[in-house]
Amino acid sequence: MKKLFFAASFAVVASTLQGCFPIAAVGVGATALVVDDRRSTGFYVEDENIEWKARSVLLDRFKNAHVNVTSFNLGVLLTGEVLDEKTKTDVGEAIRQIANVKNVTNELSIGGKSSLTARSNDALITTNVKARFLGAKGFSSNHVKVVTESSVVYLMGLVTKEEADAAVDVARTTSGVSRVVKVFEYLDKAPKR
Repeated sequence: MKKLFFAASFAVVASTLQGCFPIAAVGVGATALVVDDRRSTGFYVEDENIEWKARSVLLDRFKNAHVNVTSFNLGVLLTGEVLDEKTKTDVGEAIRQIANVKNVTNELSIGGKSSLTARSNDALITTNVKARFLGAKGFSSNHVKVVTESSVVYLMGLVTKEEADAAVDVARTTSGVSRVVKVFEYLDKAPKR
């Protein structure tokens, strides 16, 4: 009877532990990204919190808008579409009121919501830019965040002027990119690793 109980207990525990490896692997990958990020761990976490809080505000108050919120080093980039100038202003002000938001770059367009095809194209452009960043010289791909909306690529990060120029050169020569907008914070010199 003890053997049967032990075997059953072991089977239950083993089956629950199977799912831990993928979670642990993702955790290790995320930790590696945080280690190479120029933001402090606190700012990295707060950027995630700002994005979650912003999504909540948007769901509560701006259901008819298509707004993407990207937070980097407590600065927020808004992209997407809203129906009118008043809504654009109101969204910007609502996001600016979220605790710890340092500044808001409001790049919302006035017009109807983008199509699924347009959003898929934007996702492809982002993927292509990031892929080209991997082999690029002059900057680390981990230091530049890429956001694409309506074929316009927005670049965020804590970079030197030289790193920003190198990233912009790669992004602007990527197929499908209509324009590149810099939303960087500039460093005097790259921190030593």
